[in-house]
Amino acid sequence: MSLFSSSFGRNQDTLKRAKEWVQSGARLIDVRTPQEFASGHITGAHNVPLQVLGGSLSSLGQRGDKVVVYCHSGARSAHARGLLEAAGFEVCDLGPMAAWQ
Repeated sequence: MSLFSSSFGRNQDTLKRAKEWVQSGARLIDVRTPQEFASGHITGAHNVPLQVLGGSLSSLGQRGDKVVVYCHSGARSAHARGLLEAAGFEVCDLGPMAAWQ
């Protein structure tokens, strides 16, 4: 198996998990800036910019709740994943918004 096919399969698995979680009620969180969010986002997403995420944890649910995070490139969502997991959330990091197809 090539690196490309291995990464592609992993990305497809993440996308499948993210969509299943959202369908079953997980909160979908866009951690980009409000300006980026306003220029386009995944339907049903809530904008909680990474800069304010740490102070907004109580509004996202309770420990153990599932959340799906994304951003533009995957860097901010990876950081958000760490913050959310440390707070007790179960997190699926979609990475870049473009992965949602």
